[in-house]
Amino acid sequence: MNPFQTLLAHRATKVPIGTWIMSASPIVAEAVGTAGFDWGVIDMEHTPLDLMDLVHMLQAVGNTGMAPLVRVPWNDTVNVKRVLDAGAHSLLFPFIQNAEEAARAVAATRYAPEGVRGMAGMSRASRFGTTPNFFKQANANVCAVLQMETVESIARLEELASVPGVGALFVGPGDLSGSMGHVGNLTHPDVMKQMESAGQRANKLGMPIGTVGGTPEVVAQYRAMGYDFVAVASDLGLLMRASIAAAQALRAIDGAAPAAPAAKPQSGY
Repeated sequence: MNPFQTLLAHRATKVPIGTWIMSASPIVAEAVGTAGFDWGVIDMEHTPLDLMDLVHMLQAVGNTGMAPLVRVPWNDTVNVKRVLDAGAHSLLFPFIQNAEEAARAVAATRYAPEGVRGMAGMSRASRFGTTPNFFKQANANVCAVLQMETVESIARLEELASVPGVGALFVGPGDLSGSMGHVGNLTHPDVMKQMESAGQRANKLGMPIGTVGGTPEVVAQYRAMGYDFVAVASDLGLLMRASIAAAQALRAIDGAAPAAPAAKPQSGY
């Protein structure tokens, strides 16, 4: 069982808390990993990370106690194969809409006969061929997490959860709010209603479900809705908020007003 799976297995006694790694920087990822987070999403969907960058990120996070969850760019078998060979064990698949897409995602993470992952005896995943019985045990050590980002996918939550091999579900409030016509308003009452529905229904199934919020206060609301593993903000979001606050504080000390209102991060994360 990989570290992220272990966190999910013990979620009833300890809520796994995480964050997003958007900086594409191994140094920043390593630093964040020492801050006390249980897990962190290494994002390949919305960052300039390529495969060698990912290896460096995994090496950096591997020096910390933070379990990595790699969000792949898309539900693509070739991309998934290469990310797994690079040493990732837990993958977050964006924009899963139905059971067919869910099954394709799971199959990409499994060796035959359970899936279609191509076999390579010499990879970082197998510790360069030194892991005993790697191909026989690899499937059990991979976790596929499906991201629901629309009302349609949340409506199919039970369908997605029933696909064999799905390790957890994850709701993306940002894209969900956009799909509902509330772009940027992640805590709109209608969006929160969908979030609550997903959390409660996953709980009834015993399926782990996670999400991300911009602030601890918002994350606390998600926890009350039944979310098992939760992330707060991102490395860049936390950096920008602290930087803006520091700049504003220094201007206040000098008694000088900014030439223009200080910009604030527009993302919820």
